[in-house]
Amino acid sequence: MKKLLFLLAAILVGSCTAAFGWGKTGHDAIAAIAEAHLTPKARKQIERYLDGRSIIYYASWMDQVRVSEPYKHTTRWHTDRVDAAGSYLPNAKDGDAVAGIEDAMAKLSDLRACDDSTARVAIYCLVHLVGDMHCPSHVKYPWYKDFKFELNGRACSFHSYWDTQVLELNHRWGYEDYRYQLDRCTKREREALAAGTPREWLADNARRCRVLYEWISEGQRLGRAETNDFLMKTQQLAEEQILRAGYRLARILNELFG
Repeated sequence: MKKLLFLLAAILVGSCTAAFGWGKTGHDAIAAIAEAHLTPKARKQIERYLDGRSIIYYASWMDQVRVSEPYKHTTRWHTDRVDAAGSYLPNAKDGDAVAGIEDAMAKLSDLRACDDSTARVAIYCLVHLVGDMHCPSHVKYPWYKDFKFELNGRACSFHSYWDTQVLELNHRWGYEDYRYQLDRCTKREREALAAGTPREWLADNARRCRVLYEWISEGQRLGRAETNDFLMKTQQLAEEQILRAGYRLARILNELFG
């Protein structure tokens, strides 16, 4: 096991590059878990707006369009700010993930007053932003910084590690593998994890993800054994966050469409 993790670490530290929240695999995994728990009615309704496609197909749509002129205003929608106690700090000027989710939910709550194009984009945003708000590095405490550190002798960045490498390193699974391996909760457990509002979910994420800054700090250099330990504990947190995001997304979509 240690030998395997060491080899994976070597792959990681040689390929740490900037990326967006969760990367495609993480967003697809969250959408796949959510889709597995949609009611038949909700799934049929949603796919009507998506021209028959799955929500998985559009899970990373917001990352693809954020650089285009019509959607540049969504650039800062992918993260949330919190204060030192983990309480939500709304970004009234530029928006954030919680505000984007609440806006999409409001639009979809009255489909009769919502044209198909508006509903379609709201679904895209909802699927993506519920994922982003659960990405550990997208919960921004006042001391947040995209700092550098070293894993087994090579440089990596805090944000890109949590966006992509935390998943790519440990299992290198596709989204279907994540869905199959993680989605094993009972109905009661799913309902407990999905309970609450987006603002309450952010508070939960902030509480759970504060530990990131205890696990690694700017300029820290982890040796071989420390890298193995770091990979294992960060993997567990990332997978727990993906599972929560999937169940919470399913609950919202079922309430709106099911």
